[in-house]
Amino acid sequence: MIRRSWAQAASIEETLALWAASLREVKKRIRPLFGQERVARNAGLFLEGLLGDEQRKTGWMRAEAAGDPGPWRQQAILGRRDWDADALRDIVRDYVIEHLADDDAVLVLDETGFLKQGKASCGVGRQYTGSAGKITNCQIGVFATYASRHGHAFIDRALYLPKDWTDDPDRLEATYVPTDTGFATKPKLATRTIARAIAASVPFKWVAADTVYGVGDVEQQLRHAGKGYVLGVSSTHVFNSWGKRRSVSGTAADIASTRRSSDWKRLSAGDGTKGPRLHDWCYLELADLDAGQFNSANDGLWTRGLLIRRRIADGDLAFFTTWCPAGTAIETLVAVEGHRWAIEDSFETAKNEFGLDHNESRSWHGWHRHVSMVMLAFAMMAVIRHHANPPQSKKYNAEPRQKQNHRRLVIDPMVNPGNPPHRHQARSKAYPTRPHHRMVTLAQSSPGDRSASAPQSKTTTVMLAWRVVRVRAAGYLISALRSRLVAWAALARGRSASPTCLLAST
Repeated sequence: MIRRSWAQAASIEETLALWAASLREVKKRIRPLFGQERVARNAGLFLEGLLGDEQRKTGWMRAEAAGDPGPWRQQAILGRRDWDADALRDIVRDYVIEHLADDDAVLVLDETGFLKQGKASCGVGRQYTGSAGKITNCQIGVFATYASRHGHAFIDRALYLPKDWTDDPDRLEATYVPTDTGFATKPKLATRTIARAIAASVPFKWVAADTVYGVGDVEQQLRHAGKGYVLGVSSTHVFNSWGKRRSVSGTAADIASTRRSSDWKRLSAGDGTKGPRLHDWCYLELADLDAGQFNSANDGLWTRGLLIRRRIADGDLAFFTTWCPAGTAIETLVAVEGHRWAIEDSFETAKNEFGLDHNESRSWHGWHRHVSMVMLAFAMMAVIRHHANPPQSKKYNAEPRQKQNHRRLVIDPMVNPGNPPHRHQARSKAYPTRPHHRMVTLAQSSPGDRSASAPQSKTTTVMLAWRVVRVRAAGYLISALRSRLVAWAALARGRSASPTCLLAST
């Protein structure tokens, strides 16, 4: 996207300096995990390989990027048994919170699949995954994304082990699964994730998740923790009200069918690339409860409710159970539900850009180490994006309306809820022709704008691809990078002139 903005943005030199400083910082943070300097150096090269522009983040590709004769050093990072992947997970979480923390943040829970061919990889089996949209041979990972007004990034992960795995000691031993690991459902893994976040004092106010996590232990845990939630439930989930003027009882689908037209309100769950993501919404307050019976730190009444979303095009319905302070507006609950987009977006970007699903290790610790390194790479780039895009000054918001009409405002999807939640599709094998994700491509104006608009002024800013800033600290010269940036920006603008390349501000 070519973004026109009056805000001051980071220059190329500032962006490169920020990138180099961030890379040095994260390497310094993970250094204590490794007992030997050479292992720490190889871990740094592993991280750089994930940040590089190789389309496949396999051992051979990472080794080639690092200048190694073979993949053995890269593979050893995943296979060595003398460093703790959970400690790296905690480092990633602390790093994200240090830079992106916000008291009103939303913790988003969801799962993703890792397609596999054989049967030896830890946790692999025939199970449903939204990555493929069907039951197929895969691993399943449960993730937590921290979404705030500053950006979003992964802060936790867990590998799901099907029952046939936990009942087979030989398979567990062959893949080095810890002996104290037993069967745990996906909601159980989610409750452990929430517990770790609370124990680490992660600041968040809400939790959002889909129907897998919408009932049972997750609800009770969040009530006792004093956290609000918007959790998906099935159409057959039963709701009952008490103490309300209008009695409600029955399945979610039955309740929705009895709603009057005046009960629905058209609202946006967030701005997407094509404008507001509008749906019709209905919110029913079912009961007001004293929050003190769940959490002594909470005062007053909290409301249990039912939130219903209706798609405008075809009337398709989705249902959510809610828990929030009494008097919470429907607009707030809709905005929380809209943040579920953040984790879908994170999955898509992490797979397309950082090789989340390119793990070649079959072991338990190999999966957790690879995924944790990808989480670190993703978090680093999210932090760079946040700091390179300072908040827009109020004086720019005071621009006359007539001057803003000809400028096309593009909402930054790293900070604001973008496209509606969707199950990420498996990437095409035709890598040279695969489309880049909206978060990481050099932004382009629409064809109509490109042909009709006048040459851009110096106030035009360009949202640079994450690839643009992916240069190793000891790698490419700034002058060479500048030439590539100028060429790409000119191509994106549909003309040969060299624009002033600035990182877009939010």
